[in-house]
Amino acid sequence: MEQRKLEGLKSLGHEAKYKSTYTPEVLETFENNHPDNDYWVRFNCPEFTSLCPITGQPDFAEIRISYIPDKKMVESKSLKLYLFSFRDEGAFHEDCVNVIMKDLVKLMDPKYLEVTGLFVPRGGISIYPYANYGRPGTRYEDLALRRLETHE
Repeated sequence: MEQRKLEGLKSLGHEAKYKSTYTPEVLETFENNHPDNDYWVRFNCPEFTSLCPITGQPDFAEIRISYIPDKKMVESKSLKLYLFSFRDEGAFHEDCVNVIMKDLVKLMDPKYLEVTGLFVPRGGISIYPYANYGRPGTRYEDLALRRLETHE
């Protein structure tokens, strides 16, 4: 635990400062103690909200994030604050999922990452966008292609 205190994390252990507009700069990382192991890390955010960019109506979703880390991992409280920052952001479902994926890839440079949005139906239609990333030139790029091709 002492090592984690020295990593310069700003959110963990402090009062949460929620921002309701898109704020990727709140994301923080810490060092992975097991970068030589391949293992999955999964986050579920069952209370994600954003706004329809056309009507301004709220959209509700469960956002699922799964990744195989390399050297850096996302700190969970900063991820919570980041996801909350979409609350008053006008964005289509597909945009939310792709922006989240791209921000996390830029932040961590993971071996593999995928993001799924399970959006609550509006107008009788559910939308479940899925985006993934595998590090180019590695077996994780192949994993990304396989998972995308077999995604249901």
